[in-house]
Amino acid sequence: MTTPLPPLRPSPLAQQAAERIEQQIRTAVWPVGGRLPGEVTLAKELGVGRSTVREALRTLAAAGMVQSRQGAGVFVTADRPAEDWPSRLRRAELAHVYEVRTMVEVQASRLAALRRTEADLLAVDAALAARQAAGEGDDAAFVDADIALHTAIVAAAHNPVLDDLFAQFAPVLREHLVALVGVFELRAMDRNHGYAAHAELVRAVHEGDAERAGRVLAAELEATRARLLTD
Repeated sequence: MTTPLPPLRPSPLAQQAAERIEQQIRTAVWPVGGRLPGEVTLAKELGVGRSTVREALRTLAAAGMVQSRQGAGVFVTADRPAEDWPSRLRRAELAHVYEVRTMVEVQASRLAALRRTEADLLAVDAALAARQAAGEGDDAAFVDADIALHTAIVAAAHNPVLDDLFAQFAPVLREHLVALVGVFELRAMDRNHGYAAHAELVRAVHEGDAERAGRVLAAELEATRARLLTD
């Protein structure tokens, strides 16, 4: 038997109701797998209307904490809000991000070599030239140009799922890579660090050599990942 909840303060009631219900779930008053009290009971205990309760439950459902089952009620499915993918990426170690990045991009480069169109090749060539030109700029501009080249190659794979995956990685990669370039002084001796490997990758895509494209990119990304683990 649960302890009645104290009435809520004024506005925003739905948010407060969601927070109060979440608190009860976190403390296992309403445990995972169990059914929440009905709307009428919740509304009475919280001192709000049923429409406010419904809005609060929608908020919790969107967070992955509750689920409505037709004819059975609302059940608790998790004791913490689900963490979205961008948040998980920002919290992950860069070495782990690089492992997944390698899986995504190496396959994308292979597909790009097989599927690229003339328009794709023009875009990739322009991105490579922009990366070379960015060697004269600061680290942030250089990283932006590098990511733009990788984005162009992923786009040439013509797989919207790969596009979406890389788009999720890009902001996290940029944030870490700008710092990485500076900390490791990667451009101290060569302002266009990694240009030869990227030019070779572009040549492989031009020539339709999927195996070489994947091999070149895998080696480049693995070299960076290894540095992250040893420095």
